[in-house]
Amino acid sequence: MAKVVCVLYDDPVDGYPTAYARDGLPKLENYPGGQTLPTPKAIDFQPGVLLGSVSGELGLRKFLESQGHSLVVTSDKDGPDSVFERELVDADIVISQPFWPAYLTAERIGKASKLKLAITAGIGSDHVDLQAAMDHGITVAEVTYCNSISVSEHVVMMILSLARNYIPSYQWVMKGGWNIADCVARSYDIEGMEIGTVGAGRIGTAVLRRLKPFDVRLHYTDRHRLPDSLEKELGARFHQTAAEMVPICDVVTINAPLHPETENLFDEAMIASMKRGAYLVNTARGKICNRDAVARALASGQLAGYAGDVWFPQPAPKDHPWRSMPHHGMTPHISGSSLSAQARYAAGTREILECWFEGKPIREEYLIVASGKLAGAGAHSYSAGDATSGSEEAARFKS
Repeated sequence: MAKVVCVLYDDPVDGYPTAYARDGLPKLENYPGGQTLPTPKAIDFQPGVLLGSVSGELGLRKFLESQGHSLVVTSDKDGPDSVFERELVDADIVISQPFWPAYLTAERIGKASKLKLAITAGIGSDHVDLQAAMDHGITVAEVTYCNSISVSEHVVMMILSLARNYIPSYQWVMKGGWNIADCVARSYDIEGMEIGTVGAGRIGTAVLRRLKPFDVRLHYTDRHRLPDSLEKELGARFHQTAAEMVPICDVVTINAPLHPETENLFDEAMIASMKRGAYLVNTARGKICNRDAVARALASGQLAGYAGDVWFPQPAPKDHPWRSMPHHGMTPHISGSSLSAQARYAAGTREILECWFEGKPIREEYLIVASGKLAGAGAHSYSAGDATSGSEEAARFKS
């Protein structure tokens, strides 16, 4: 029987919810493009409840324990004395979310002699040292597409929030003011702007679709060019590299996976090549942007605004400069963990576990690493190597 260690974020500060703002969720039949939603044999939760926190347990305890497996759920994941560090030693399976990642570094993988499967309950497995996983024969899987639309909606929200100066305007209301001039002095329409996405996979393409009705001019760069028909439908112009695209754009949104080729892509030089007063939105991974270069660009006015839903490490230490830099719209990696998305990635996690225990193939689109090499979605989107360096800094959040 397997020992499953599941790392989830903490419950709400006022306790696990006993009621919710809405009753149930809209029923989806499939994702755009036809991929089916997760298809586990059953689920032991009500869609629309909080599943991603410790008490939610991704709805897995009844299923796992009924088959004789053990489940350890914790939010204590960072540092040598953490629950995760202790329980990992004899774990067979690790489950983690990108929003509160259990960093599986080469050092940790080296201590986990029984570990055979690492599941990302969500999308993006860069918190796993993929090279070490390949070297140790560990399968890495994630629930592809489960929250792609969730993130794309968040991107559009952030673009509009920055351009229209929404957050400071809301703050004036909370202060009891009616300071229209203060609010509109940094407010612009996005109509007619040049907007580009770095990465045009499921999320990037969904962002382009949602922005098209705003009468903006669209651009994209990706290692895989979109079909001609889709380019024409979206009216999107392809660029071979990010360096070629970003000087043209008023808004740049990053929707690419983190791996050695994208780490620190938006460094001092890349940001300096952008239009003065451009907006940068990053819901992909914090490490794609240079932390200090972003803060300096906002202070100097090179960037008019930066909105990000992702940090490095996560959770970010309390003195992380992105918490206090001017003209930002940061959120604590919530874009892909809406209650709607949680129902899908919890069901997808169970589907992966059912396949694993029954010796059946995991869906190809869910695979990141298998049989010692990049596989499935991993082979399409990642490059070999490791992007976990520096993750030990997450332990500073505790202090």
